[in-house]
Parts: sequence; structure tokens; C-alpha cells
Amino acid sequence: MRKVLITGVSSGLGRALAERILERGDQLFALGRREPAELSREPGFLFLPVDLSDPEMIPEAIREFIDRHTFDLVILNAGRIEPLKLLSDTPLSELRGLMEINLWANKQIIDTLDLHATVRQVVAVSSGAAVNGSKGWGGYALSKAALNMLIKLYAAEKPWIHFSAIAPGVVKTPMLEKILRHGDAERYPSLQKILDGPILPPEVAAERFLSACESALEHSSSSFLDVRSLPEKEIPL
Repeated sequence: MRKVLITGVSSGLGRALAERILERGDQLFALGRREPAELSREPGFLFLPVDLSDPEMIPEAIREFIDRHTFDLVILNAGRIEPLKLLSDTPLSELRGLMEINLWANKQIIDTLDLHATVRQVVAVSSGAAVNGSKGWGGYALSKAALNMLIKLYAAEKPWIHFSAIAPGVVKTPMLEKILRHGDAERYPSLQKILDGPILPPEVAAERFLSACESALEHSSSSFLDVRSLPEKEIPL
């Protein structure tokens, strides 16, 4: 039985990933604000409520939960995204909030795991926004670009762990649905591309993402991979 740790399992991709991991018979350790009631009844599911938006509290909050465990896979999934807006219209307070959960919480988790547990692979859920520089994605794009660099730096500093950042493609999540309802496709052209392209159900995206996690081990540690650009043989249809 493998041990997997994941952040953010209350909805969307994280919830689907958790369900798929448990279906495989793995033991799942989950961190986040809300525990899904359905998952709490699953054998092998362990949940610790943690406010990941307060990174300074994370080491003490999770130490006992992860102490002396060996994790085959850690998926850093929890994150925030704000409504589309120009970067010049985004206050610093909002940018700090995004960085706290999308970047610094992940740093704290990685550091604490390396001190108190054994980890074989860390995968951060990234985004095409990290490299596209599309108008309107502002703080989210900055935070995901910084997350990619965090992964590269830790790959150099901690060669005993395999690190990668993986973009799952466009997934139908509550966050995305909110953007699609209220976004202005004329003002933000990237939004129209999302509307025109495939939007994956979470369960399909989760299966593809987990396959990409396995494929990542064949790439060098520090890699940024996009599920949409991986060869078909590596990703289930």
C-alpha cells in the first residue's frame, strides 16, 4: 500500500484526485480547511484540518500528522484564484493572499516533510498561466510561475526527492465556473480560448494527472509538464 499526501480535497480536482487515489487502495493523508463527509468514511483516508492561508502556522500544525511516515507521492494541490482583472488594478493585499497559499504554504509543507518524514516524489499542481502571461490572470499567474521556480530550486537543493510541477489542463472546478460566469471574454481573450477548448470533468482530469505524475518520474527532477502536451501514450484518453 502506497502512502500519498495531498492538499485541498474539498472540491474540484483535489476531490477527484483523492477519490481516485483511494480507489487504487492507497492510504491518503489530506490537509485542508474542509473534510468531505463522503471521504471521511473511506478506509485509508486521514484528514487534518489546516488553514493553509497562514503558512507560519503550518510546521507545528502538521508535524505530528506526518511524523516518521514515508510518502511515495505528495501532491500540492490547494490553491486560490481570483476573478480576472488587470494586474495594475490588483491591490498588494490580494497578491499577498495568493502568494501565501499558492507559494509559501507549499514551501512550508515541503520543508516540514523533509524534516519529519521521508518523501520520494513531490508534484505541485501548476498551470499554463505560469508561462502564458495572458492578460487578466495577474496574481494567479505570478504565484504559479513562482511555484514552478520553487520546484526547480528544491530539485537542486534536495536531490533525494523527485520534484515536478504539472499543469492539469482546464478542469471544471468551482473556481473556473465562477470565472466563466463573471469574466469578460472580449476584454480577456484567453477566456474565450477556454470556452472554445475542452474543459475536463474533474474525474477525467484526475486520472490524467495521476498518469502524468508517473510519467514525471521519467523526466528530470525540476521539470514543468503540461498534461496537454504529453504524448498520448503517457496519458489515458
